[in-house]
Amino acid sequence: MITASNIRAGDPAQVLRVANLTKLYDQSPAIADVTFSLSPGRVMGIVGPNGAGKTTLLETIAGLVAADSGNVFWQGRQLSLWRRKEALFYLPDGLRPYQDRFAADVLAFFAKVYDRPEAHVAATIGSVGLAPVLSKRVRALSKGYNRRLLLAIGLLTPHDVLLMDEPFDGFDLRQVRNIVEVIRGEATKGRTFVLAVHQLADAARVCDRFILLAGGQVRGIGSLDELRAQTDIPGGSLEELFLALT
Repeated sequence: MITASNIRAGDPAQVLRVANLTKLYDQSPAIADVTFSLSPGRVMGIVGPNGAGKTTLLETIAGLVAADSGNVFWQGRQLSLWRRKEALFYLPDGLRPYQDRFAADVLAFFAKVYDRPEAHVAATIGSVGLAPVLSKRVRALSKGYNRRLLLAIGLLTPHDVLLMDEPFDGFDLRQVRNIVEVIRGEATKGRTFVLAVHQLADAARVCDRFILLAGGQVRGIGSLDELRAQTDIPGGSLEELFLALT
């Protein structure tokens, strides 16, 4: 596992830096020259419509697909594809881990892998609201409860950076607020999140920085206040800012 203690050089103020990341499909860019950096404890939202390149960007950062150009850095050190899983933990959209196993067994497996104490596991289960379905098999979980299971798995890992694709899909408003509280609580402890979010209202609730993505191109990046300054729309909502910049 890569940890801050074994990084000899780099900028500790930037836990994650993506530089000029580009991925081509059939010679057309799915993402083009994406560049951003994040300090510890930040929640970055990648927002944009379907087909904007959000999932491709996450998969390329995570190393599931090879970029055609560009680099990913953790604590200032360039991460090769095979080392990214040591520093970054990616939770894709639609994944159902170990479908024939009970939810409790899946969590117990990851807790053992990452040497998490029983109290930590219990607190994680309580925070994401998984207790009612621990005795169900993963394949029988609703979309919302499967999302909670994935988030619980992510929270049990020791990784500094969690990448999550559509973490609120399948949740109603009250449930979104609960998960937002969980993510923000983890961020206050220094954990960093990169979330691909389709619904702008959900992104605005949880993220403190945003990448506005359209057609694989970054159209805006920054906090709400920074995006408002770029568009000269004081008090503008994330939706208004996205429309203005794209």
